[in-house]
Amino acid sequence: MNITVEKQPNCLARIQVEVPAEAVSGERRQIVQAFSKQAKIPGFRPGKIPVKVIEKRFATQITEELESRLVSQAYDEAIKKEELRVLDARKPEKTDYLPDGGFSFTSSLILAPEFELPDYKSLTIEIPDREITGKDIDREIEQVRARFAEFNDITDRDLAAGDFAIIDYTGTLDGTPLEEALGHNTGYLANGEGFWLKMDDESFLPGFTKALEGAKSGSEQTFEIPVPDDFPSEDLRGKSIAYTVTVTAIKEQVLPEFTDELAAQIIPGKTVAELRDIVKDQLEVQLNRQIHEMKVNQLIDKLSQSVDFELPEDILTAETQGQADEMVERGIRSGMTEEQIEAQQRELFAAAGQRARLNVKTDFILQEVAKREDVKITEAELTQRVAAMAQQSKKPFKTVVKDLQKSGRLRGLQHSMLLSKTIDFLLEGAKVEFIPADNKDDE
Repeated sequence: MNITVEKQPNCLARIQVEVPAEAVSGERRQIVQAFSKQAKIPGFRPGKIPVKVIEKRFATQITEELESRLVSQAYDEAIKKEELRVLDARKPEKTDYLPDGGFSFTSSLILAPEFELPDYKSLTIEIPDREITGKDIDREIEQVRARFAEFNDITDRDLAAGDFAIIDYTGTLDGTPLEEALGHNTGYLANGEGFWLKMDDESFLPGFTKALEGAKSGSEQTFEIPVPDDFPSEDLRGKSIAYTVTVTAIKEQVLPEFTDELAAQIIPGKTVAELRDIVKDQLEVQLNRQIHEMKVNQLIDKLSQSVDFELPEDILTAETQGQADEMVERGIRSGMTEEQIEAQQRELFAAAGQRARLNVKTDFILQEVAKREDVKITEAELTQRVAAMAQQSKKPFKTVVKDLQKSGRLRGLQHSMLLSKTIDFLLEGAKVEFIPADNKDDE
């Protein structure tokens, strides 16, 4: 078998193969014999069907099986001869039977990238020296109290920061209603009626609530708000939206006193002290989760920045599309319209591409670390993970296993577990340095 392999950019290799006539005919004889033993044709006894009848009746199937075997054998030989790490093989682009009875084809192989692992055993990770404080607990308790707050009408003063304003408003662009001017849905930016607005700069576009300060209940205000340059909708960046706003009412939020009675309303049977302890425990769990995510993100960034190599274009494209689909789904769940998503399509795919490149690159680095350090997922670990999935979904264990196998997700699950285990291995060996947290009591 004559095999030529030419490596190309983006982790591709071009393979050209010529199979000698005697190898083709030998393989074909074996296939025809296998068909003869298994074939059932009326008028002939099994195993006694003439070869010419078999070749005529099953000509297409025999040829397909022959080419499949020859291509597979060529790939195996090329991988062994050239020491290739093949991720996937594309369908042969050109197959041809030579005049002497030989067989030739040309195809492309997708290869794993070649790179030298960075020094992954002396990584340093910095995390803020952070702990849960009394102010953290107070702030969380205040948010809980806000759910039980009352809103009193304000009639003896003007609208001020911290109040709640109930407003009717419309936005225009160069004198044209905002959505008409842009040609798509702009959500809350366009207009609203009976809209509850907290007088806080983060409640609307920056500067919107500031422009309303000092307004009286029942008054009408007109002003322009410049859209920030980093606003999600690209077609609004740098523009100014003119707003006409009627303040229909001014409300003051009154929080209830934090007593044992209120604590019992929040969690039956709990006192103020017990509720504070519960809140503290929950905040510590959240903090530990955030710190772990911070460690993982730093680890991935350091590994990714310490080495560079080409990535398989096909895998990168598929991952980019997957990331984009996930972003769209999150946008829809958060209330974005199709028009808003379409308006941000360019930014969305740019972000998806960056994330995909980091994911694919990190995946290869972690696989290489796992290979060198002999990190593996045992059958017991995989079984335990599937059992946990079955318990969470309230389905029988065997049903979950069959679903994973049928959908082809079992291998993916094992792969993701391997990457997580490798990350844990790297974190165990990393040096952790604590740095002062800015505004410890307020962060």
